[in-house]
Amino acid sequence: MDGVLLLDKPQGFTSNAALQKARWLLNAAKAGHTGTLDPLATGLLPLCFGEATKFSSELLDADKAYRATLQLGVTTDTADAEGTVLQTRPVAVTESRLKAVLEDFLGEQDQVPPMYSALKKDGKPLYEYARQGLEVERKARRVSISRINLVSLVGDQAVIDVDCSKGTYIRTLAADIGEALGCGAHIAALRRTRIGRLTLEGAVTLEAFETAPVETRDAMLAPPDTLVSELPRADLSPAETARVLHGQGLRWNAGAGERWRMYSPDQRFLGLGEMSPDGWLNPRRLVVTQEKAE
Repeated sequence: MDGVLLLDKPQGFTSNAALQKARWLLNAAKAGHTGTLDPLATGLLPLCFGEATKFSSELLDADKAYRATLQLGVTTDTADAEGTVLQTRPVAVTESRLKAVLEDFLGEQDQVPPMYSALKKDGKPLYEYARQGLEVERKARRVSISRINLVSLVGDQAVIDVDCSKGTYIRTLAADIGEALGCGAHIAALRRTRIGRLTLEGAVTLEAFETAPVETRDAMLAPPDTLVSELPRADLSPAETARVLHGQGLRWNAGAGERWRMYSPDQRFLGLGEMSPDGWLNPRRLVVTQEKAE
């Protein structure tokens, strides 16, 4: 059971609840996900099973894309629709004004993480402090917005598309946009549409996965190397494959520190290798294969 389920996560599920449901449906012993989505959010959540879990961390640093619905005129303590309303203000926002404000959020910027987040302070998640009515100091983080487009503005709701770096909180972005407009805002709906090169195209809903015949579920998984498709590819000879499977390095013409995804002559994904300063491609994370077991 080795592969990646490109899940279109439903609203109301935590990422872990979605993972455990899929794990139960596959009867998989080993499972993990590639980064969380808030229960309110829907969209792309790659789930890893078996040997694919070795590469689950590969997407943590990847850029991401979202479609967000902003409720203008209302601020909440969580900056989303699940929070308590703190303030309501009148909305008098034109499309041109909103587009101008959105442009101001392009590029690199410092963003203060929200109190309702899983980031830890002294070993305790920030949301635990928030639930006690406490606000603690949070260090601003450098994030980058490479694209932010207005999709629609209807009444007091705006829909935007955002491409951003890892660690960007769209809830915080929505609240900051609302303050820049002078009316406040929070996230009414959020959908993740992309992680790195992975998109919602071909993603499976939890409902569709559950209703699929048991014998077809394995075929709905993408191969483990889906998670590392951005890395350069190394096609090895039979002799090189044998060396790698025994944990030995190869002489390779590439720059030091560069990582490669390695394949056998029969196009089997072997795992990842990393260049050393002296010109060796050394296996770093290998997929367990029959050859290795023998």
